[in-house]
Amino acid sequence: MRVRINWFTLFIALLAGCLLNFLGDWLLGVRIELFWGLKTFNIFWFLQLFILPLLVGIAVSYIYGLGGKWIAVFPPLIVRYIAYYQTVYSNNPLPDGAELMPLGWWGFFVILAMESAMIGGVLGEIMNRRIYGWKKAAHVSDGDAAVDKQTSSLNADDKAGPGAQKS
Repeated sequence: MRVRINWFTLFIALLAGCLLNFLGDWLLGVRIELFWGLKTFNIFWFLQLFILPLLVGIAVSYIYGLGGKWIAVFPPLIVRYIAYYQTVYSNNPLPDGAELMPLGWWGFFVILAMESAMIGGVLGEIMNRRIYGWKKAAHVSDGDAAVDKQTSSLNADDKAGPGAQKS
């Protein structure tokens, strides 16, 4: 089976997700890549790490459609990578009292943001398609299936012919 990818929609969904994530980062004013001690972990940090990627995932998946949950993980990764790169390689010094988040911690936080975006992607698919998972055929109901099963067993007995043992 060949999978067809709509590249234009993919590009638009990724661009919209990155822009939404960047705008949310700018509005919240939190930089995940900076460590301020215990005051790093506040409500805005939580919003930026969990709620914002969830909304980004919903938007990306809603734009792309079915399969958008797999694409929804990329905007948080792209935006977080660019922010970390800018912090490390910019000519501006780190703010007073802040340290660069260790790469292992930063990677863990990026993975958490990507997982939140994946959950948002699933929600976006549900909102877009109104279905998720296995779908029963439109013309078969539970009552019809029970009647069909009884009819098929009666037909099998009839085909056995006269004198055949009936179970």
